[in-house]
Amino acid sequence: MNGKERVEAALRGQQPDTVPVMLHNFMLAAKEADVSMAQFRSDPKALAGSFIQAVERYGYDAVLVEVDTVTLAGAVGVPVDFPDQHPARAHQGCLDSLDHLDELEVDGLDLSKNERIQVWLEGTRLLKQHFGDEIYIRGNCDQAPFSLASMMRSAQEWMIDLTESDNRWKIHRLLEFCTGVCCQFIDLMAETGADMVSNGDSPAGPEMISPAMYREFAWPYECRLVDRAHQHGLPYLLHICGNTDLILQDMVKTQADCLELDQKTNAKLAHELFQDRAVFVGNIDPSGVLALGSPQLVQHKTRELLQQFADTPRFILNAGCAIPATTPSDNLHALIQTAREGVSQKHFSKPGSKNLEVKL
Repeated sequence: MNGKERVEAALRGQQPDTVPVMLHNFMLAAKEADVSMAQFRSDPKALAGSFIQAVERYGYDAVLVEVDTVTLAGAVGVPVDFPDQHPARAHQGCLDSLDHLDELEVDGLDLSKNERIQVWLEGTRLLKQHFGDEIYIRGNCDQAPFSLASMMRSAQEWMIDLTESDNRWKIHRLLEFCTGVCCQFIDLMAETGADMVSNGDSPAGPEMISPAMYREFAWPYECRLVDRAHQHGLPYLLHICGNTDLILQDMVKTQADCLELDQKTNAKLAHELFQDRAVFVGNIDPSGVLALGSPQLVQHKTRELLQQFADTPRFILNAGCAIPATTPSDNLHALIQTAREGVSQKHFSKPGSKNLEVKL
């Protein structure tokens, strides 16, 4: 099997020849290609070339096309800072009050004319042209509606908004606007030939808001993004940072094909809840293990995760979140080599078996 075939097998619930590997490695890919983040976010050829070199270096199966977490925010007016050697970032909102919602006109916003959006799209097209049906291409579409709204209001003001009952209809109105923006990006990404689309919604996790708030203010709009992707015939992946144990069942109910979770989430619990309903993507610690650990620690943690999911093909190995640019090359080689070694398939068809053995 090639990389694309491995990922597609996992999505179908069919056993691949080895565990598919998807890397959240845009910062490291740029660094190893000697491309500054300024080049990476402004030149689609530099973006695509960085990922091509990374695949050639490590031999992984799926490219995650990501540039930063504030491209959509910038497109709707959030002030954005552009460090030369770091991803773009936002420190303040653009919407001073929920009373100013009349100023927002999603129908007048055309993301196809945004230069930074075009870099993501053209970079994805170039990657798809280069890899064809050999490597799986995931076109990330930046932030989901709840996260985008948080950036527009600023994180602090958004949290205050959520606690004031008089704001509920205004909050939903802002989220409707943000959903329209996110759906535009999905529509544009679908035209690039990407094999999958995704969004991140990290502020929607239980470490920031209650599960009840998640169900009211984030979940319905995440479901709409899933539906939009499926209208294009594309699988959809949802990413939420932090410990998501309390909302895992809700996340499954979005009908997302894949859920990408970080190391704080209980992988055993996720495995029990997902079953045949979603593919688990993750969740090696990108900092404590991949960036700061030894190759031996990477091997150990990877084997633990492989054992956890050895009774299901619905698993894609990845870091739990973005891999730091300082990550040693040897550690990524250790991750991928361990995945290729895999675990014994002797008990693969017997869910719950406790006698799985790691191939050494």
